[in-house]
Amino acid sequence: MWFVVLVALLRCVSTYDVDAKKLDGLARARVELNRLREVKAFVVQDIPLYHNLVMKHIPGADPELVLLNHYYEELDRIALSDMTRSEINELLEKLGFYKKAQPEDEVPEEFRFSPAKDSPFKEESGGKPYTSSPATENTSSEPNAEAEHTDL
Repeated sequence: MWFVVLVALLRCVSTYDVDAKKLDGLARARVELNRLREVKAFVVQDIPLYHNLVMKHIPGADPELVLLNHYYEELDRIALSDMTRSEINELLEKLGFYKKAQPEDEVPEEFRFSPAKDSPFKEESGGKPYTSSPATENTSSEPNAEAEHTDL
C-alpha cells in the first residue's frame, strides 16, 4: 500500500521529465491557456519576464506549453493543467529559458537565443554567426532589420 502511495506522489512531483534528445534545437515556446487559476497567475505575472516565451490564448483549449525550434516547428507539448505556478517556473528554468527581473529589462547578449545554445542562422563560410561590417551598416537605413527582429 505504501509503495502505491509513494509511486503516486513521485508522479505528481515530476509531471514532466525533460528529454534532451527530443528537444534538440529548442529555441522558444508559447503557453496555450483557457482557465485554471495557478496557470493564469503564471501567465499574467511570470510570462512577461521570460525571453522567447509568449502567450497564445485559444478558447476552450487546455493550457499547454508548446516547445518550438528556431523555425517554429513544434518539438513537444507539455500539459500545464495539473502544474502549479512554481512548478511551471521550475520547468522553464530546467529547459533553459532566461527570466528577467523586470519585464522592461534588457536580455544579456549571452542569453539572446536562450533556451537555444546559439543561432542556427550561420554564414555559409566559416560557420560563424552573422555580423555586419561597419561599411555595410552605414550604407542603409535598415541594415539588419531582420537580424534585430526578436519577437515571436
